[in-house]
Amino acid sequence: MSPVSGATATKDATRPKTPARRKRGEGQWALGYREPLNKNEENKKFDDGLNVRQRIIDVYSKRGFDSIDPADLRGRFRWYGLYTQRRPGIDGGKTAILEPEELDDRYFMLRVRIDGGQLSGAQLRTIADISNTYARGTADVTDRQNIQLHWIEIESVPAIWEALEAVGLDTTEACGDTPRVILGCPLAGLDADEIIDATPEIETIHATFIGDKAFSNLPRKFKTSISGCAAQCSHHEINDVAFAAVQHPATGETGYDLWVGGGLSTNPMIAQRLGTFVKQEQVPEVWAAVASLFRDYGYRRLRHRARIKFLVADWGAERFREVLEKEYLGYALPDGPAPVNIDAGLRDHIGVHPQKDGLAYVGFAPKVGRLNGDALHAIAALADKYGSGRVRTTTEQKMVILDVPPARTGHLVAELEAAGLPVKPTMFRRYTMACTGIEFCKLAIVETKARASSLIDELERRLPGFDTPVTINVNGCPNSCARIQTADIGLKGSLVTDDSGQQVEGFQVHLGGTLLGGDAAGSGFGRKVRGLKTTADELPDYVERVLRRFTANRQQGETFSQWTMRATDEELS
Repeated sequence: MSPVSGATATKDATRPKTPARRKRGEGQWALGYREPLNKNEENKKFDDGLNVRQRIIDVYSKRGFDSIDPADLRGRFRWYGLYTQRRPGIDGGKTAILEPEELDDRYFMLRVRIDGGQLSGAQLRTIADISNTYARGTADVTDRQNIQLHWIEIESVPAIWEALEAVGLDTTEACGDTPRVILGCPLAGLDADEIIDATPEIETIHATFIGDKAFSNLPRKFKTSISGCAAQCSHHEINDVAFAAVQHPATGETGYDLWVGGGLSTNPMIAQRLGTFVKQEQVPEVWAAVASLFRDYGYRRLRHRARIKFLVADWGAERFREVLEKEYLGYALPDGPAPVNIDAGLRDHIGVHPQKDGLAYVGFAPKVGRLNGDALHAIAALADKYGSGRVRTTTEQKMVILDVPPARTGHLVAELEAAGLPVKPTMFRRYTMACTGIEFCKLAIVETKARASSLIDELERRLPGFDTPVTINVNGCPNSCARIQTADIGLKGSLVTDDSGQQVEGFQVHLGGTLLGGDAAGSGFGRKVRGLKTTADELPDYVERVLRRFTANRQQGETFSQWTMRATDEELS
């Protein structure tokens, strides 16, 4: 698909011959603004991020960390899933003060992209081997279905790539201003209630466009969701582009409803429906058209406004659809229905459930997504022993073993429980997520993984038998990798003042966020009570207090989110 030609400035012969001055605008290529307007854009114009792979293999892995060009280290390395880790011992108060080279450690986080969350036994064992050999045993399942490794040395990267690629995995465009991992239902092709098996669409886009330089210089990251899941588990409401399965009421044909412009971070927005009906075979072409439109019309002047959500918010769905159809597709898409509202509580696929082929799947809950190489090996062994070896990751930092004979599910459940991977977790274990946090992340202000884990333990001890789903999402900074605005209790890491007047780790509290699926009506980002913060040490006391008030004051059938909308500030404090 060809990019839109940039508008060429012409001179009117009747005007005085003064030097032409072009407004900088938003740096949109389609309007002729091709000169970089910030350092990130300069780096990308100077050299495509995909070109760094060969330098890593030929130069940096052989000469070591000190040989790495800073523009590659803090920029282009991301095109292959590599971020420098935070140097140990730097407190959160210095996150926004120190220069990048002062925050950098000599080790890397490496993100393995797992499109659709689909893993074979060989792939999972390979990741486990890499974890134990090169990453000090680390392995975190993310809420975008990836697995992240830590403590990676640059000298080891070529060997890691070779091992991953031998089993069909990669880290290409796992980060950077690129098309990131494609979210999909972990039960694709197996869920008895699914509308469409989206696996072919995901595989085609990955094979055709990931690593293609036509899409390796986007204004910012570009997140995709393609799912036929009846529970809409891949969150079409908050992705840059999303295809949510629908059945056309007039024809009975199955296809997708197209959404654009969702995203969280510091300026959260719910995606907008374009109102189109996209056939399954059209998905790759339509995806490429949306990505091309973003590439050409996306804002490139200010990094904090460079996500597609800002373009969609300014244009509106009608104009976006018009430009998409006329300038990129060359044809009009038919109108179509919105997805049907569902029970959002089913989105994590936890528990034992039937597959449509007569077998069963078993979903279990690693604690806030944190695992290690030995645990991955154990999961792979159980998947081989009780199923076909196939394993899936979910968008809730959980995992699923597929293809288990129903008569054997009880034995698998028992072995998973014994391994600390409960299939019937408490509400707190099931519904708590956490981002990477200050342990490894250079953007973080507070610790998250250990804090969220200890919070789970405390709540299980203090509120035994609590049986109402309440999501608790813990984030180390304002960027919302753990989706704090969409949680019942969203905790944004910050420095707060304790009773003695000292600045300590703490959290700003968001309450009542929810994603309801369907046409997104009723979905929202909850409320922030002015000044509502808690220190990290007081966090268990706060959460216990607000949950007890909810239990005491809720109306019949009322969810936590609904209660927070009518509760007083005092009740929520």
